[in-house]
This record gives sequence, structure tokens and C-alpha cells, in this order.
Amino acid sequence: MKRKSFLALLLCVVLMLGAVPFSAAAEGEVVTLRFMAYNPAQSRATYLEFLADQLPGIEIVFEYVSLDDDFNGILNAQLEAGAGPDIIELGGETKLLAAAGRLLDLSDQEFVAKYAQAGLTPYTWEGKVFGTPLQSWYEGIFYNKAIFAEHGISVPKSLDAFIQVHKDLEAAGVKPQTMGASSWEPMMKQSIGVANNEFYSDPANAGFDALFNTSEVSLAESWLPAVTAWAKVIEEGCLTTDMLGMSYEQAQAEFASGGAAMWESGPWAESDLFAANPDLDLGMFPIPGVSEGPGWLVGGPGSSLVINAKSEKIEAALQVLALTATPEAQIALTADWPGSSFLIGVNLDLGDVYADCAEAFAAGNVYAPWVAVWDFGNPVVEAYGKSLQEVLSGTKTVAEALADADRMNAIMIDEIKN
Repeated sequence: MKRKSFLALLLCVVLMLGAVPFSAAAEGEVVTLRFMAYNPAQSRATYLEFLADQLPGIEIVFEYVSLDDDFNGILNAQLEAGAGPDIIELGGETKLLAAAGRLLDLSDQEFVAKYAQAGLTPYTWEGKVFGTPLQSWYEGIFYNKAIFAEHGISVPKSLDAFIQVHKDLEAAGVKPQTMGASSWEPMMKQSIGVANNEFYSDPANAGFDALFNTSEVSLAESWLPAVTAWAKVIEEGCLTTDMLGMSYEQAQAEFASGGAAMWESGPWAESDLFAANPDLDLGMFPIPGVSEGPGWLVGGPGSSLVINAKSEKIEAALQVLALTATPEAQIALTADWPGSSFLIGVNLDLGDVYADCAEAFAAGNVYAPWVAVWDFGNPVVEAYGKSLQEVLSGTKTVAEALADADRMNAIMIDEIKN
């Protein structure tokens, strides 16, 4: 387990009170920047400490608003009122806000060229770059290695084996998987993990996402076999309706305590898991497909740093983005949230927790179409994820959930592009 600095520990307490200031003593005038993000301060603690040390003339006030607390709605309201933050962490909303003229065009900034194109594409709109990538994100199935070893369970390499693990653990009196399905995200990501295995692994489908951006193809037709295969985890009782009443935090706590053997999430949860249970024997394996193989993780460019086009402190904000585009800053970024860097020439060790994912990483089996390519990814996957909650409750079919996603995509194309 990584050593936490005093600042990181302090953040965990102060975060409950709202904005967290990061500053360093300096002579002369200090510029204060508001930095609004949907990932908590403890996941950025070392990075923010690094910024404070390297930029003593800039004070960063970090404001955490979770996605579940309507980050996008709050941000949009502030931007509409002309009172938005100076720097913003954005994911799939980047293209929408760029299209609305809310973000500063970064295309001509020298630091942009330091990033690999794969990290810039999700934050590019009409040929212009509006965001620079933070570390990659990826999500798989965390598992308790001690529980697996105690019951002679092996890491599953196929979807049927994954389902059998659930049955074997349940027969041994162990809760197999916990899930905070009160959020629409977990089932959405797990099902897309199977779509990665069954659909995106086929080179014949390489151009699908570009066509999806123009509604020339549909999920309801193309993804149906893959998502139907995933839905066996519902049919076989691996996912249950009581999970719809469980939050992300409740599921995380249950897994950390040993109350369940598996939990789907990503590296951002690692420090919280070890804080709750320092002795946790933690591993992660990729989401398996129908056929036995290395599996796939859901992930890619996770979020970006963007600048409010109406900020009165653009020069200082650009200094922060320029400093972030250095190897030292990338190391600081991943100190509290392991991930790979899109900065050219920087390679980071992900650690033993993710050893079971090595084959998938080596094969490049990490993908999330809604952040990598789709123009309107966030609203589309939200519509899809919420419909999957209805699939779990028994009130919708997989085909209807996919059709809901297609319908949202068509609506967004009509509103933004036409």
C-alpha cells in the first residue's frame, strides 16, 4: 500500500467541507484558479501538491462535484451564468461544450503536441483540440484473491466461467459479486466489456463508431448478440434486483470488508479499498467474452483538462496545463490513481494488483467507444445504462435498452449537428 502524505490525509477530511485550496507561499500577487472536477481530491492529491510546489504564484481551489450529484448540470448552469470555474475536468461532455463555444481552443498550444493522438481524439471537435488527457482509465473486475484461493477459484477466462464462479462461490456461502446498481454506470460498462470482446475485437467492425456518429448504423442491430450474451449474468442470478438499491459506496464497502468476492470498478478505488482494509489481497481481471481469451477492460482516455473560454485567468490556467504535460506531473497524477499516460515517451508501472490484466493490456484490449470516438457519448450511455436498470428489474428487454441508446444518439445529432 502506498504511503499517504499528510496533505492527502488532510484532504480526506477537508473534502467533506467543500472546496479544498492548494497554494504555496510566494512573494507578490497570487492568482487564484477554480478547478472543478468530478473525481475527488484524494484521487488527485499528489498531483495537486505537485502543482502547488511548482507554481507558487497560483493558488488552485479544487471543487469536487460527483457525477451522481449532477456535475454536468451544475457546471452547465455556472457556465451559462458566466460564473464557471477556470479549469474543468471533463470527459464525454467535452465535445458538447466545445460545440457550444464554452471551451478555449488549445490547438495552437505547444504542450498539445506532447500527447499521443489517441489521447487527444476524444477531446477534439471539428479539427480543434479543446482538452488535454489526464491518465487513462480502465475498469475490470476487482476480486479478493484470498477468497478465490480459499475456495479453489481460478480467474475466469470466459463468460460461462465467470457465471460458474458466481455459482461456486454462492454454493460455498460467499456472496459472489456486489454492485452499486443504483447508478446506471456499472451494468453499462460491464455489458460494453462483453461488446468489446464480441464486437470490437472483429476488425470488420473497425469503422462502426464513426458511422454511429451519423446514425448510419445502430446498436440495436450490431450490439444485440453481444449484449444478449452478457445478459446471462442477469438470467443466471449473478446480478440481482436488490443491487438496484445499492450505491457505489455501499458496494465498495461490502467488497473491501470481504462481504463479497468481486466488485467492478477501476484504479481510482484502490486507495479507498486499502484504507478500509489494509490487509485486502486485491487483484483485478478483465471482463471476459463468450470464448476463452485474454478478455477486455472498459477504458481509454478518461478525462481531460479544459479551460473555460470566458475565464479571466486564461494565462495562469494555461500554465497549469503546460506543467501537466511533463513526465514529473504524469507520475504525480498516477501516484493516487494508477493509469497509463498519453504523454509521448512516458511509461508507467501499474503494479501487482493488475497483473491478471497484463495479457489484455499487451493485446491493447482496452476500449470505451463513448469516450474514444462517439460525439455524444455521455447522453447515449446514460440512456442505455438507465434502460439496463430496467432490464435488471424485468421491465425492459436488452433490445429495448439498445434502441433507447440509438434514439438518444439520433436526438443529439439532430439538436447539435442539424
